[in-house]
Order: sequence, then structure tokens, then C-alpha cells
Amino acid sequence: MKKILPILFLSLAFASCKKDTPVTPEEVTVNEDAATFAEISSIDIGDTGAAEITAYDPLTQRLFVVNNGTVNKIDVIDFKDPLNMKVITSISMLPYGGAVNSVAVSDGKLAAAIESTDKQANGKVAVFKTSDYTEVKVITVGALPDMVTFSPDGKYIMTANEGEPNDSYSNDPAGTVSIINVADNYSVATLDFSGFASQQSALALKGFRIFGVGKNFVKDIEPEYITISADSKTAWVTLQENNGIAKIDIASKTITNIFPLGFKDYNVAGNEIDVSDKDDKIAAAKWNIKGIYMPDGIAVLESGGTPYLFTANEGDSREYTALTEVLRVKQVKLDPTLFPTATILQQDAQMGRLNITTTLGDTDGDGDFDALYSLGARSFSVWNGLDGNLVFDSKNELDIKVNGAGIYDDTRSDDKSVEPEGITIGKVGSKNIAFVGMERADAVAVYDVTTPSKPVFLQLLKCGDAPEGVLIIPAKDSPTKKSLLLVSSENDGVIKVYTPKTI
Repeated sequence: MKKILPILFLSLAFASCKKDTPVTPEEVTVNEDAATFAEISSIDIGDTGAAEITAYDPLTQRLFVVNNGTVNKIDVIDFKDPLNMKVITSISMLPYGGAVNSVAVSDGKLAAAIESTDKQANGKVAVFKTSDYTEVKVITVGALPDMVTFSPDGKYIMTANEGEPNDSYSNDPAGTVSIINVADNYSVATLDFSGFASQQSALALKGFRIFGVGKNFVKDIEPEYITISADSKTAWVTLQENNGIAKIDIASKTITNIFPLGFKDYNVAGNEIDVSDKDDKIAAAKWNIKGIYMPDGIAVLESGGTPYLFTANEGDSREYTALTEVLRVKQVKLDPTLFPTATILQQDAQMGRLNITTTLGDTDGDGDFDALYSLGARSFSVWNGLDGNLVFDSKNELDIKVNGAGIYDDTRSDDKSVEPEGITIGKVGSKNIAFVGMERADAVAVYDVTTPSKPVFLQLLKCGDAPEGVLIIPAKDSPTKKSLLLVSSENDGVIKVYTPKTI
């Protein structure tokens, strides 16, 4: 508080002279250097599955953390003193279903996305008071709610219901998005994508993927993550396996657009990648391969009237008994005209080890591959939220920065590299800052995105094993009155806390 109060008093004194320019404490910013985040504390709440997603309640100064390590529960952490975090209680998910996949907080309410014990059945959102953890409401949503979020105004709760099939594909529920109206006694509308089925061919030409058993458009779409505009009117949802983003008008409960994301060309300057884990080196090069963006996390930043969508382009594959889409390049037949040096290219030290999808690439239907498509884009991207056009891609910068820090895992070169998975954006000082969590690098990249079309790398932060949740607590809500970054990692159950230096 010592660093804020003088600024606040000066601001209020100035406001008394200019009655038409009121100043509130929320408008006061702390002068922080976003390139100087450093770890200040950590807490270990379990092992694998123990710290996937974290939400913060500024009213109680508590953290609510997904913990599916041994039993399905939400751990509650006293966060009044971030240097001395401690678990104070847990909320059992046993009365509600199976694993809890996501949590979100708004105005003293905690929302939890909970899958059914039968993953193909409808899931639930359970709402609790953050003060005493009492149940407020339980709402039925679509199958496998994988992410939950409140709209900025707190009036809506939304879930991305992934609707994954069972192993035999005998039960493949529709992928859906649920919109819950908080004020209307938590009434719910669950939307599917049937209204776009007639556009399947046109969408596919632009890189949208429908490839499950039976290629059923409605069942094949799998919503992953949601971001909502500052005015709480529009939502955007990543459709990861399908390589697209859906746009939703919240008030009318209407899916208005599907934006196919196309493909990334690894054969152009700036996109060079390392494709082998068996070449005894980390060497980026151009390759005649395409990347499928397939984003997981998404965040929106509005600037100059345009919503910019930031995506973490992780990539993901479908691997079931009834459908396994991935093979290595050395396991497929390459078109001899388009790949005249196939014998060399398919060696392990070349691109023979690279995992590709078998659902794309045989463009003429003759049984060999005319093009190669790998999963993910090893990057984060910025898209225009109005039309879905690509504005920026980080190309191979994440690989370069991680390798430069000595933490690149070459055993992942043949798959999806650093696997950018989570992304969030927050105000740090006077700048808009993006934080990109990389699952296979165990690190978070920090970028200045004040100009959304020109992100600038600031620093790299080492974190726990397989970061999933990336949360920025703004200075105005923070118990320290400084910005706090929380990174929760699903493989070791560790939550780390970082803060920047003040200027």
C-alpha cells in the first residue's frame, strides 16, 4: 500500500479541482516492469491431475484449484499472504459426478465444470458461495464440460462441452456450448452446431476438420475453451480438433460464425522447425510440411474497436480403438513426384519420426500422401475476432526462446514441440501483457501485446511440470497490490506465484 497511497491521494486532490474527471481507486495503476516477473512462492497440492486450473476470488482472497489427483475435489487455498499459501479446506465433487475440469469466480460465486461419471452423458455446472462453499445451484450442461467462465459483467456462465466419444465410437455425443443466465435463476441454453452442417464442404476447403467415425458434423465438433468480450456480448470458442473458432452472440444465444484457421507452412522463412528426436541435435530447418493450428487456450484483447483473439496452438490427436489418426512419416507412402527424395526424407534423422495426421494429405485419393500435416503450430497466434483472419503468428520464436534458455525438450521435436496450451492477457502497469504456457517446455513466455498485431517478447519463466492454468491477478485485486501471475501445473500439482518489479 505504501507505493499506491501517495499516487491515490494526488489523484484525488487533482480530481477535486476537476469535478468532471472523477478518479476512483480502480483507475490507479502501479508502475510495474512486465519484463521482470520473478517467482516469489509456490505450493504443492498433489501429483498428476492435482493443479490443472486455478481461480481467484478477490472478496475472500482465496484460490480455488481443480484437484483430481486422488479424489475429485476443489482445493481452497488461503491467499491473503501469497508468501505463505495454505490449503484450508476442500469441496468434494462426489455429490455432483466425476472429475472437475475447470473453475471460475465472479462476485462471490464459484462455478465448477464437472463431467459425468459416464463421460458421454451430460455434465453439470455447480455454483457455490466463495464465502462458505454452500451450494447455490446445480445446472445440467452438455457432455464433458471442459472449461467454464463467467462473462465480465457476471451475468452469464458459459461452458465448452467437448463431447468426446467413447473408445469404440459407439457413443459420440454432440459437442456443445452452454450459456447460463445467472439472473434468470440460472436458466440454461445449450447450443450445438447443427446450423452449420450444410456448410461442411465450404468450411473444409478452408481447413476445418470433420473426421471422426461417421464424420457426423454435429457430433464431431469438440469445443475446448472460451473467451468473452469486455462488454459481455460476444464469446469465441476454440474447436481444437476441428481447427476452428466459433463466434457466439450471447444475448440471442446464437452461434453466428465458424472461422476455419487454415494451415501453417513450415517451408517458409521464420517457420523453420526441428522435426526429429533422433538426430542428436536441435536444428531448425525448412520442411515441406504443414501445421494444423488446433488451438487450445484463447484470450481476447480489444483495441481500436477490433477484438483480437490470441490462441495457444497446442494441437491434439484423436486416439481411440475405433480411430487412431496419427502415424509417423516413415510409416506412410509418399507421392514420388512430390517427394522425389522420399527414401532420404523418411529416415529417422530427417523427418521420418515426425507424427502426422492420416486424415489429410492424400489429395488425389490414390493411397499415397501428396502433402503432410502435423498437429499444432508450435506457436501462439492473433486472429481478427470479426472475420477470423490471421493477424500475427509467433512463427518459431517460442522454440527459439526455449532452446536459448536451455530447456527445450528435443524428445518432443517429432511431435508438437513445446505445445503452447494456456494463454491469458492482463494489464501490467500501463501495458497489456500476454502469458503463454507451454506444456512440454514447463515454461511461460511473457509478451507485450499493447499493439496486438505486433507482440514483443519480454521474458521466459520456468514453472512446474506441464503448466495448464495461467492466471493473472491485476494489482487492484491482488492481496499485495501488485500484479501476480499464477501458473498451475497438472503433472506435479504445483502452483507457482510470480510478481514484477515496480519502477
